[in-house]
Amino acid sequence: MKFFLDTANFEEIHEANSLGILDGITTNPTLIAKEGKPFKETIIAICNEVNGPVSCEVIATDCAGMLKQGRDYATWHKNIVVKLPTTREGVKACKTLTGEGTKTNLTLCFTPNQALIVAKAGATYVSPFIGRLDDISEDGMQVIKDIVQIYKNYGYTTQVLAASLRHPMHVVKAALAGAHVGTLPAKVLDQMFKHPLTDKGLETFLSDWKKANTAGS
Repeated sequence: MKFFLDTANFEEIHEANSLGILDGITTNPTLIAKEGKPFKETIIAICNEVNGPVSCEVIATDCAGMLKQGRDYATWHKNIVVKLPTTREGVKACKTLTGEGTKTNLTLCFTPNQALIVAKAGATYVSPFIGRLDDISEDGMQVIKDIVQIYKNYGYTTQVLAASLRHPMHVVKAALAGAHVGTLPAKVLDQMFKHPLTDKGLETFLSDWKKANTAGS
């Protein structure tokens, strides 16, 4: 399972990248705006830091506008993946951009039906939102399982990118469901390291080491 960080914060990206386990980045207009820096400058800086896909989202809602923005984004850096909404216009733009050799990520996907359409349009990634489905009392993880199974049934190459991951168990369950990618906030990645027995064990080892090196002195 690939790990993408869902952020536009350069410090978070640099720290995650230093771990050697970061495979890519997803961004959206909200995350970019939060950093208070120019859009293009921020995206290019992220692309130069991360040796992997960087999703850059269009803000147009019509196919022509999406194509114009997507084609422009694709010239910025080889790591750019054009992020499109899972709408009729987004699917049209996906089909065209895919035909031109541009990688795409279809976002705001909430049903297996949408994911099936996206795969037929040739998307590189589909982003089902687990947490947002859970928020309205639907089973987000079951949607991931269903999409993975459908793609296996027909040999679709679109990768399932589990999005809106809210906690470490979301990551585990998405991995068990067969998601190709999990995109998570830096906070969730930090939580994945933590376990009280790890902390306790390390504390014990350090204490015993200190005792062993002071014995008989």
